Amino acid sequence: MAITCKSADEIAKMRQSGRIVRQVLDHLRDMVAEGVTTMDLERAAEAKIKELGARPAFKGYYDYPCVLCTSLNEEIVHGIPSEKRTLKEGDIVSIDCGVVLDGYYGDAAITVPVGANIKPELRKLMEVTEASLYRAIEQVKVGNTVGDVGAAVQELVEANGFSVVREFVGHGIGTKLHEEPQVPNYGSRGHGPKLREGMVLAIEPMVNSGKPETRVLGDKWTAVTADGSFSAHFEHCVAVTKDGPVILTQ
Repeated sequence: MAITCKSADEIAKMRQSGRIVRQVLDHLRDMVAEGVTTMDLERAAEAKIKELGARPAFKGYYDYPCVLCTSLNEEIVHGIPSEKRTLKEGDIVSIDCGVVLDGYYGDAAITVPVGANIKPELRKLMEVTEASLYRAIEQVKVGNTVGDVGAAVQELVEANGFSVVREFVGHGIGTKLHEEPQVPNYGSRGHGPKLREGMVLAIEPMVNSGKPETRVLGDKWTAVTADGSFSAHFEHCVAVTKDGPVILTQ
């Protein structure tokens, strides 16, 4: 599949969908507290997306059942919201949300601590994961490569003693949720597809506090760390412009 470059008008439309994703995530961040279930977050997200005039991108995508992915503690991505998953003090929860508005997609993720009583190692895991996202975004320049983006994540993560998930990667995004190219969170500088003006990348570091290996649970969706260590996930959609990176999900 070819990589599609977007016009300025298309990027403006993607900024609108990105803005809605950010409003939803900000709303959910404020809700995260002990005793809240991941299904409470799901219902709130569904209502907010509708209120903002968009539709959810994930629900029904390859038969995925929900609007959000809510991944708790050792869950990396694609955790399915449930009445049975109740947030507890000291947990961390990754919330991934996508919407489509006027045919253009937005996709972003945050990891949120539950309560103030978070272990220092988990706070560091979240901080390093988010910092690695911004380090990657700095590489989103015309003429750089996808390898430059992935290497930026990997270098920072591994320097801090954490590991990068390899089985799940970022992606191009536009009129489809997943477009070319794949954007791994590891790689070699100067390798991979060259970045061109108008490309839009969903960059999403998934970082484990232990080893990088993963497994998928019996629900065929929820990916967890193989060693039971904790995982964090942050994501932005970023446009490649002649003036440098533009974050569409701010």
